[in-house]
Amino acid sequence: MGALSPCDSFAQFDKSKLLKLGKLYKYDFDDSGKIDLEGQLEIFYHSCIKDERFTSLKGISDLSRLMVSTGKNRSYTLVYKLLILAFILPVATASVDICFSKMKLLKTDLHNKIDDDFLNDALLCNVETEALAKVETEKVMKRFQKISARRGHI
Repeated sequence: MGALSPCDSFAQFDKSKLLKLGKLYKYDFDDSGKIDLEGQLEIFYHSCIKDERFTSLKGISDLSRLMVSTGKNRSYTLVYKLLILAFILPVATASVDICFSKMKLLKTDLHNKIDDDFLNDALLCNVETEALAKVETEKVMKRFQKISARRGHI
């Protein structure tokens, strides 16, 4: 993904790789959006390549900041949208990878028979360990005791 690595400079701008990235976001760029994006990328590149402020950038975070400060984010909305999507791509893919890794641990041959709801609950507890660590055990136990007591009276 060299076209939008956070450490790439604007000199390494690669329109074809950016267009491939745009294809990953089908819901954000439909067929006409992809054509518009290609046109905007072309014009954006030619308008910025001679601007010294753009040629000395250290990465896409600098590029997005400069786009906002120069107002180019309003002129090249699709290019800016692609930059924002590129920022969240590593986070989104990492989250999915973590979930699948955790699911491999939980979904063993012995556990293959568990239903989807239980698997989802177990996976959630396994992935969200920080949030779960903040839950007080005593409060959970009292809540289940209240549920059990209500069921006994029905």
